[in-house]
Amino acid sequence: MQTRNRGVRVIDLSENIAGPLACMTLVDMGAYVINVERPGAGEATRSLPPYWDGESTVFLAYNRTKRSFALDLRTDQGREALLRLVETADVVVQSFRPGLLDRLGRGIEAMTARRGDLILCSISAFGEGPVGRTKPGYDALVQAFTGIMDMTGEPDGDPVRAAPSVLDVSTGMWAAMSIMAALARRSTTQGPQVLEASLVDSGFFLLSHQLMGYLATGEKPGRLGCAAPSASPYQLFHTADRPIMLATSTDRMFERLCAALGADELAEEPSFRTMQGRIDGRDELAKALESRLGQQPAQHWLDVLGDAGIPASPVQGLGEALATHIGRERRLVQRAEPGRVGELRLVHLPIDRDRQAPRRQPPSAGEHTSEILAELGLSEGSHKEVRHDC
Repeated sequence: MQTRNRGVRVIDLSENIAGPLACMTLVDMGAYVINVERPGAGEATRSLPPYWDGESTVFLAYNRTKRSFALDLRTDQGREALLRLVETADVVVQSFRPGLLDRLGRGIEAMTARRGDLILCSISAFGEGPVGRTKPGYDALVQAFTGIMDMTGEPDGDPVRAAPSVLDVSTGMWAAMSIMAALARRSTTQGPQVLEASLVDSGFFLLSHQLMGYLATGEKPGRLGCAAPSASPYQLFHTADRPIMLATSTDRMFERLCAALGADELAEEPSFRTMQGRIDGRDELAKALESRLGQQPAQHWLDVLGDAGIPASPVQGLGEALATHIGRERRLVQRAEPGRVGELRLVHLPIDRDRQAPRRQPPSAGEHTSEILAELGLSEGSHKEVRHDC
């Protein structure tokens, strides 16, 4: 069997965001990733709007530089081709419903029989436990389940989800890190390594300090809008023309804020001299600060606070943020080809800053099927015009 030697080889059997992001992180580090997709329609996110040049921007965001292999896992030929792929692989990442690969006869035992030192990472919403494996789920649903949604929003409003897919993205990051750790210890570890990443674990981890606070006090975190439970003033304030976000985290920073605003009397107020006092008096303090901030437009205060070293930012739209000096400085958006969608750097993980690993546009569905079948020494004819709904 002829295969290409391109370092770490990864088989991506995942869909949506978490698994594809984990594999894209690895490919950005130089791994060679084959994305196994449904024949015809391809991976599920290919159908999600909005689109650019007919391609889903969700798919484009998490699948660059991979090779696409269309494979019908309901057929004997498709399942055998998968095992042939596994023979060449270091890592398999999968996000099928728990137990589905076993029912297809291509679970852990079947894969490790072909590759004894395989690293297999399974990604799910609620884990592989007896209860968790029965529950389907997506990012927003798990935000609701873990309590993230309950503590997000205005105090007098409904719970809301965090707009980014924070659980998908963080789970993908954890999966990538666990895979890298498994690769690092493979030389001293006998046999396969089976890894698990779940959205529910990521959700509880994101709540680490709120969880510790709850366990310590028994008090459920409430909704504070833009305010923070452990610091004040640390929230949104209105100026004469637009809101700005202030973030102070120490007593000394609060003193500098008051001096910059010409409000030294607030720093001298006994009830505001400690962080706990400012948290207890959050509403009163915010009213006093906003009465001062409302006298000038946002840019005036941003200049004043910047000179004083106080963290402050306008509330910007996405387009505004990308157009800022920092957005350009960080090279967040790079055009890969004329007329094609901008390529977003891995802003979640500052790796390969000088772009040593090659980066290419995400593939079309099944783009590399013939090439990969030839590498595996398999005939293409039996794999044409097939579908699967795994």
